[in-house]
Amino acid sequence: MQDSTDRTPGFGRTAVWTLVITSVAGFMASLDNLVVTTALPSIRAHLGGGLSDLEWTVSAYTLTFAVLLMLGAALGDRFGRRRFFLAGLTVFTAGSAAAALAPGINALIVARAVQGAGAAVMMPLTLTLLTTAVPEARRGAAFGIWSGVNGLAVATGPLIGGALTQHLSWQWIFWLNVPIGLLLLPFALRRLTESRGTGRALDVPGTVLVSLGLFGVVFALVRGNADGWTSAPVLTGLVAGAGFLAGFVRHELRAAHPMLPMRLFRGRAFTAVNVASLLMFLGMFGSIFLISQYLQSVLGTTPTEAGVRMLPWTGMPLLVSPLAGALSDRIGGRPIVVTGLALQALGLAMFATIAHHSSSYGAQIPTLVVCGVGMSLYFAPTASLVMASVAPHEQGIASGANNAMREVGGALGVAVLSSVFSARGGYGTAHTFVDGLVPALYTGAAAVAVAAVAATLLPRRRPGDAPAGPAPVPLERVEA
Repeated sequence: MQDSTDRTPGFGRTAVWTLVITSVAGFMASLDNLVVTTALPSIRAHLGGGLSDLEWTVSAYTLTFAVLLMLGAALGDRFGRRRFFLAGLTVFTAGSAAAALAPGINALIVARAVQGAGAAVMMPLTLTLLTTAVPEARRGAAFGIWSGVNGLAVATGPLIGGALTQHLSWQWIFWLNVPIGLLLLPFALRRLTESRGTGRALDVPGTVLVSLGLFGVVFALVRGNADGWTSAPVLTGLVAGAGFLAGFVRHELRAAHPMLPMRLFRGRAFTAVNVASLLMFLGMFGSIFLISQYLQSVLGTTPTEAGVRMLPWTGMPLLVSPLAGALSDRIGGRPIVVTGLALQALGLAMFATIAHHSSSYGAQIPTLVVCGVGMSLYFAPTASLVMASVAPHEQGIASGANNAMREVGGALGVAVLSSVFSARGGYGTAHTFVDGLVPALYTGAAAVAVAAVAATLLPRRRPGDAPAGPAPVPLERVEA
């Protein structure tokens, strides 16, 4: 709903404020997915820990982010989106301060989990708040800007983390969030319009089942090479995790108010966009986790230099995503997403072919550019595709589900590609690092290539067509 004082055609004052606030909040939440990657050598030197501990500094955030996203969306729909957006932002800011003050690696991992919980409540509500505030005809452009900012945050995480680590300390990658969060809170309280969904009941059993299931699977993948794939903890994690996930699906099929209605997956658009998102983040997250360490551990760059060298990749979302988002309003999102995923897969495979212990930066630039353009094309239309794949009253669920798929993909990507890396190489020498990096990157490229195939299954829906999904219910309540 637009402010009655709006004067700007298309984007009114309420819409502009909502876009700014949700984009900044999304930037912080997305940034912390990978901001630690270029700081990992410094964190390991200061706090200790092995490869599995470093994986958990990333996975503790992405895992809690993933498993609580749909609950966060449901809480906002039921009790007020602005109210729970503010609550999530507060928890995220407090978790950031706790991470900066962490005295040991275990305390850091716990603080990262708290950050992820706050982001899980905050992040899906950014999309539903934006959808409510922006007119339908302009949502593609708005989502393009929002997606570009979030994509830039994911990609520039290594640069920002590296610069802060080298010139200040690794703690500042977390302190950075605190003043931004404190500044954003009063603006969000005053400028965002409160809205609610249909007031559906909370699915606590579903949340518990999916949380335990994902934790078990990711725990097993992280510990597999260190403990042995046939060890009791790893087998227990895999078996128990799979069992809990199966129980989650069974519960969701029978629950009166499921957190993720399984019937949504009957829609080709919803299934295709979520499978593509999971595989895209699996390949991208795992690759960035290893490439940022490769630049420092093998090629001898400083944390800042590592981030700067990735700018041909990281700078692309700022340039390409808004244009791609506007283009999706004209031709639809499917061709843009398919092209982006294909380019991302190609870029990762190209990097694998030139990665060795003395690779020149000139040889890396074309691969980084291809990765950056591909990632940008993927990010821009995805939000619109997700929202168009379901009926309006289920957009909050769809937003939470897609963000959960992305974060699950990120956690799995770090775990899976690190397992491939550990099985074929290690941190011992530059040669052994490259021995592990190359097959891991090919694995990431293969995952993104499969994502491109999945995206071809998206319907040929032109902008403005009716969304897939059940018949709409009465409009959601919007409060001044």
